[in-house]
Amino acid sequence: MMEFIQNAEPLLKILWYIALSVSAIFIILSIITFAGMDSNDGLNADFDGNLMDSLSPVQLFSFRNLINFLLGFSWAGISFYDIISNKTLLLLISIICGIIFIVIFFYIIKQIQKLAEDNTFKIEKTINKTAQVYISIPEKKTGTGKIQITVNGAFHELDAITENEKIDSGTLVRVVKILNDNLLLVNKL
Repeated sequence: MMEFIQNAEPLLKILWYIALSVSAIFIILSIITFAGMDSNDGLNADFDGNLMDSLSPVQLFSFRNLINFLLGFSWAGISFYDIISNKTLLLLISIICGIIFIVIFFYIIKQIQKLAEDNTFKIEKTINKTAQVYISIPEKKTGTGKIQITVNGAFHELDAITENEKIDSGTLVRVVKILNDNLLLVNKL
């Protein structure tokens, strides 16, 4: 294979050298990323600077984006080399492909970051939300009923009481107050 590269035209030779070296670096970076070794936990400095933002995977000017750009640029250049005879047009299309690789990387990282969001249920998020009575709620705090409520896209069934008249099943209510970890005060809408 090295003979093929040695006998190639200068532009194609450059594209091959870029593609092979950048592909190797990309594979190493991918392994490091998915193994979790690119974490910035415990990173300290003796100066006032925000080190956490500098290691963010979604920075425009970063080593990772340079690798992504060169990956798209070099492989597009190699792929279209025999098809596009105008070398200026070939380089322009290769640059566009490199930029597309960066955009695709941004999109993938944003989707992966969504998986890391904390969507644990916090009862505080029920305040002022609308819910539906599932089991009738007795009047004037004489007993508990149940409501069904959606928080962060997840469906929950919680105990509820009211200070007013009885609220029948199927009635819409608004959560007014949290009385304890599992008990909500509601009013009819």
